[in-house]
Amino acid sequence: MRIFLAGATGAIGRPLVPMLVADGHTVIGTSRGHAHDDTLRARGAEPVTMDGLDRAEVLAVVGAAEPDVVIHQMSGLAGSSGDLRRFDEDFAATNDLRLAGTDNLLEAAREAGAKRFIAASYTGWPQARTGAPVHDESAPLDADPAPESHRTLAAIKHTEAAVTGARDIDALVLRYGMFYGPGTGLARDGDLLAMIRARKLPVVGGGGGVWSFVHIADAARATALAVGRGRPGIYHVTDSDPAPVAVWLPYLHRLLGVRPPRRVPAWLARPILGRHGLNMMTSTRGADNTLARTELGWVPDHPSWRDGFRTLTD
Repeated sequence: MRIFLAGATGAIGRPLVPMLVADGHTVIGTSRGHAHDDTLRARGAEPVTMDGLDRAEVLAVVGAAEPDVVIHQMSGLAGSSGDLRRFDEDFAATNDLRLAGTDNLLEAAREAGAKRFIAASYTGWPQARTGAPVHDESAPLDADPAPESHRTLAAIKHTEAAVTGARDIDALVLRYGMFYGPGTGLARDGDLLAMIRARKLPVVGGGGGVWSFVHIADAARATALAVGRGRPGIYHVTDSDPAPVAVWLPYLHRLLGVRPPRRVPAWLARPILGRHGLNMMTSTRGADNTLARTELGWVPDHPSWRDGFRTLTD
């Protein structure tokens, strides 16, 4: 099949391109400029440039590609501050791509006659912070987000509503968990791992926020499988071991050979983290991946972060 991959040089796009090529597909991969053309060709893709916010350009580029499947992996996190109090500011460019970018790409996919559309989303902090500690795809998203993440959650909701509301194309939303592995913040040379090594990420309050992780290669494989499998709908693409911060963070400290993480009362951390950061550390919910495993036939190589994190230190 002909696969149009919007965002072929991003965290998922980098490992996804060679997987799609190995599966026998023709991949047309986009970036914002020509700097990545040689890299995309080396990975087996046909490079094209596209501004996802330019409707006319998106319609023209996608139309010329004549894809069978369109995959939306566009994001814009370059220059992120990492300050959770500025969460919406850091995600402003990505949110534009979740809003207008999703609409443009979905329209272009329809006009080009594509049969399938796959869009990236996120699970974890966007979930309602009520009920069970682990939610499946039927659970609602947060109705009371922190002020720092209000616009980002609205953009996520828009993407999911636009994709799941499509009736003339098979459309899937893949809600990824927290990425780790090459090219992510939680990699051997990643910013987040550097913070953890320096004991700058504490356990806040009781550390009850439940996180769901996924190795970047496993996330890419689930995306490749979604090209030909799975009914339209939403899928949690996470490992099978959701865990509270109070469990996974000390474990990672031990793997790194550093002293246990600091512990900070919630009231003291809030001015530093903001309400959004406090929610992530104390009350976010994990994700159940049963649907992705059964519908997509996905078997992650790293079913638990407990083993997967060892790849960060080997």
